Amino acid sequence: MRTAALLAVAALVLTACGDDGGDAGGGGGGGGGSTALEGRGPITFATGKDTSGNMQKLVDEWNADHPDEKVTITELPESADDQRNRMIQNAQTESDEFAVLNLDVIWTAEFAANRWITELPQGEFELDQFLAPAVETGKYRDKMYAMPVYSDGGLLFYRKDLLDAAGVTEAPKTWAELTAACDKVKAAPANKNIGCYAGQFDKYEGLTVNFSEAVQSAGGSIVDDSGKPTVTSQEAKDGLNFLVEAKKNGQIPEAAITYKEEEGRRAFQEGQLVFHRQWPYQYALANATDGSSKVANKFGVAPLPGKDGPGVSTLGGHNFAISSFAKNKATALDFIKYFASEDAQRSNLLATSQAPTRTALYEEQELITKFPYLPTLLASIENAVPRPRVVKYGDVTAAMQEAAYGAITGEKSTDEALETLQSELEKLTAE
Repeated sequence: MRTAALLAVAALVLTACGDDGGDAGGGGGGGGGSTALEGRGPITFATGKDTSGNMQKLVDEWNADHPDEKVTITELPESADDQRNRMIQNAQTESDEFAVLNLDVIWTAEFAANRWITELPQGEFELDQFLAPAVETGKYRDKMYAMPVYSDGGLLFYRKDLLDAAGVTEAPKTWAELTAACDKVKAAPANKNIGCYAGQFDKYEGLTVNFSEAVQSAGGSIVDDSGKPTVTSQEAKDGLNFLVEAKKNGQIPEAAITYKEEEGRRAFQEGQLVFHRQWPYQYALANATDGSSKVANKFGVAPLPGKDGPGVSTLGGHNFAISSFAKNKATALDFIKYFASEDAQRSNLLATSQAPTRTALYEEQELITKFPYLPTLLASIENAVPRPRVVKYGDVTAAMQEAAYGAITGEKSTDEALETLQSELEKLTAE
């Protein structure tokens, strides 16, 4: 993790939280339930869609060993924004419907500040055996509120077969190389209608991630070392302009403006894209040999490209937290420890190709042989930049999405979008 990035994060947390009264609820208006990790019995696990079925498999194994403490999965909507909204609605009504929450890493500060989640005892986890950037995402004011179970770094999936046929011997390291490679691929009559590049460009959290990566990959930042927004820098303009120009000239196909993770994954698997910015979970699904993927064994994985060299990912991943309003918190804690265990994370990696948070799994030769992108993924995570960890993150990400989407779709100029965003972020990070 870069020092500058950590300083920026710390500054934003401080400016957003205001009074530091020593209470986890200092920055929010939540009520907060009982924080004691007591009570055993059935619990409900709120999470996004289980695309692999392995999450249910691990829950079934837990249930077989804990017949009096069974876990029921509640699948929330596919969109990360909708998942967050559903969890917040339950917390604001102090509902005990959910016990364990599968949180996007960037939600920790908001949920902890509002006392919607319970502090975790750090001694219950071997934190030195986990990726340091992932561990930091689970903390708020130096206390642990969420356990990193899945990490994530952005990767470039590319059609190796098409690049080979076009005489392109290496994955692109820069945006210019990506464009040139795509042009060579599309020069073949059979490929004239294929899309060049897509990411997550619908107006939701994925766009915040992709916009941040574009800015970072041009040498810019969303905030500087002191926490001050810097989105009107030339580097930030260069990053957003890459997306704007790619959409304008057709490198980013029209349909990609509606893509979240799953829409883009399906397009890549259908052979509709040469390049796709995606999280590592796509690897196993795109390599499926059951007929669901047309690109199995035809693609490669590389670091994200940038303006003048390799790009910089936004830090992703998911953490498990305990709802402050849950009844059986002792069971919830043990369930989180089970999912964070090395055995469970290895099982999940083998079944889903999601990024583990256990450092040792990136060093197992058997896993590297099966998932050759693991060293690239580890570098992506270790060099990734976190999104602003602020209590009012919902407002921050909405402002970023509005600016990026407006510019990419041509509703606003790059300068107008970024100047408006600068003003909005200055207000939000000063509160």
